[in-house]
Amino acid sequence: MLSEFIGTALLIAVGCSFVVVDFAPSSPIVHTIASAGLRRAITGFLFGTTGGLIALSRVGKESGAHINPIVTLAFWMQRKISSNLAVLYVLGQCAGGIVGAYALGFWGFWARSTHFAATIPGPSGNMVAVIGETAASFCLVVGLFLFLGHPKLRRFTPGLFAPLYAVMVYLEAPLSGTSTNPARSLGPEFASHLWSGWWVYWVGPTLGSIMGVMLMAWFMPLIHWEVRIAKLYYFQHDPYGVFHRSSKSPRQHSTGV
Repeated sequence: MLSEFIGTALLIAVGCSFVVVDFAPSSPIVHTIASAGLRRAITGFLFGTTGGLIALSRVGKESGAHINPIVTLAFWMQRKISSNLAVLYVLGQCAGGIVGAYALGFWGFWARSTHFAATIPGPSGNMVAVIGETAASFCLVVGLFLFLGHPKLRRFTPGLFAPLYAVMVYLEAPLSGTSTNPARSLGPEFASHLWSGWWVYWVGPTLGSIMGVMLMAWFMPLIHWEVRIAKLYYFQHDPYGVFHRSSKSPRQHSTGV
C-alpha cells in the first residue's frame, strides 16, 4: 500500500508537471511549440515514460507498480490479486494522487493556471468524455495484457506506456483530457477544487478496464498466453519470494499479488 502511495504520488507530481509546463499560458514551451497537438503528444510520451520508470523502480519490486485503480481492477478480475489487497492498493493510489497533486504547487501560478493539471470534459460534453475515457482505458488494459501475457514481451511492458500515451493523449485529450486513471484525476480535483464532471473519470476508466479484461479473458486462452502475476514488470529476482513461489498453477498466485 505504501509503495502504491509513493508510486502514484510520483506519477502525479512528475507526470503532471509536464502537463503544467507544456500548457501553462505563460510557459515558454507554449510559445516555442505552437501546435497544441504536438504538445499533447510530447506530454503523453513524457507522462508514459514516468509511469514506465516507476514500474522499473523499487515500487515495481514491492507492489507491482499498478499506480492506477483500473489496473488493480483488471488484475483483480483476473484473480491475480486478493480483494483485500486490491482495496488497499486503491486507497494508497487515491491518497498518493492527492499528495502528488498538491506537490504541483511548486509551479506556482503555472499550476494554478492549468488547475493543477486537472482533467475536465471537453466541449462535446460529459457523455462524449465518458466514451473517450472508456476507449482510452480499454486500449491501456488490452495493451498491458498483450505485453504481460506474451512471454517474450513481458520484460518490455514498461516501454509500452510512452508511445501508447503519446498517441492516446494526442487523439483523445480534446474529449476528456485522457486520464485513464481515477487517482490521476482525483488528486488535481482536490488541489484545484475543480470537480466538473468528476464522475466521468471513474465511470469511463472502469468500463474500459472491464471491457478490456473481458476481451483478453476470451482471447488469451485461445493462443495460450497468460498473465502470471499482478506486476507491470517481471523482475528476475524477488527477494521476498512473494511473486515467484511456484510455476505449478496460476491459482497459487491469486491469494496475494
